[in-house]
Amino acid sequence: MDRRQLLYGLAAGLATPTAARAADPAPPADLVAGVLRETRAPALAGLVVSKDRRLFLDAKGLRRIGGPDPVTPDDRWHLGSNTKAMTAAVYGRLVEKGRARWGATLPELFPDLTLDPAWRQTTIEAILGHRAGLFDEGLTGPEWGAMLATPKPVRTERTELIAKALSTAPKGPAGAFHYANADYILAGAAIERIADKPWEDVIRAELWEPLGITSAGFGAPKGAQPWGHAPAFFGSTSGPRPISPESPESDNPPALGPAGTGHMTLADYGKWLQLFLNDGAGVLRPETVTRLITPVPGSGEAQYALGWGVLAGARGRGLAHAGSNTLWYLNALVLPDRGLAFAVASNDASADGGAKACQLLGKKLTDLFAPV
Repeated sequence: MDRRQLLYGLAAGLATPTAARAADPAPPADLVAGVLRETRAPALAGLVVSKDRRLFLDAKGLRRIGGPDPVTPDDRWHLGSNTKAMTAAVYGRLVEKGRARWGATLPELFPDLTLDPAWRQTTIEAILGHRAGLFDEGLTGPEWGAMLATPKPVRTERTELIAKALSTAPKGPAGAFHYANADYILAGAAIERIADKPWEDVIRAELWEPLGITSAGFGAPKGAQPWGHAPAFFGSTSGPRPISPESPESDNPPALGPAGTGHMTLADYGKWLQLFLNDGAGVLRPETVTRLITPVPGSGEAQYALGWGVLAGARGRGLAHAGSNTLWYLNALVLPDRGLAFAVASNDASADGGAKACQLLGKKLTDLFAPV
């Protein structure tokens, strides 16, 4: 997937002029269904929230191709890399509690590991902003196979990945933007050392529970929920191929959790987005929110904060990110100056399926609710 698309998702249309419309419009009843018919996506869902209420929520399509069950607005969707901003927010919560600090260096965060001297001055902000020179190559590629074959406690797996990454010098120059899941695996491992608990327990206690999020979990959602879809086998014309959530193929290994294995309903995801419309919503301090959405300085064209791409356009400031584990797709856009946030999701990530459907629906929703 194109890295800019992964960062900014539906915000590609942020600066696109549209005719002015009345506030809080009533979208056509078949809006989501109509977009779905234009693509090969199994299912599609969309959400719009303001500071204090939900303006739109709908879902259409099938939980899995070949199955009888339609999706519902209460179904759970895989967040992919939209989990990253949540991991950064958890670190912010620990700072507020006096258990962590901004500007902490890797030797401070990992006193138990042997680090190459080149990492000595690297800060947590450089990690969360993808400007530390950390690459995924050699860590989260074919190496996952061995990890899945010989599973260990997830904290151990994260420690082993980070110990390997930090035992040699950075692969890229400090300050240069390079998007890598390894950055957030590292952040999750740092959080585990600070809290002395698995990242999974910390994010529940420090973020999801305070926000009133009750549907969240990790990996592909199980039970009566949508399935992710992979490309059809070569030569097949049957369209996307449903992947059982019980299959190891349904998601990345749990060690990648802080970088992208969260799932929840769109209604609950809206509570998270509203945090950025309400100065932290009582869960984070306003100054913490400001830090989370301020781009990390460095070279390169990307304006990336702590888990968010940052843009400016005709609709005002925008925080944007897209996420995908190659089986699901979710785009998020927050417009703080307009008091609005958007999310679109699909249980497919193919270019002519879920990714296309999310882009089309996202543009229609921003044109309706945030006209220029």
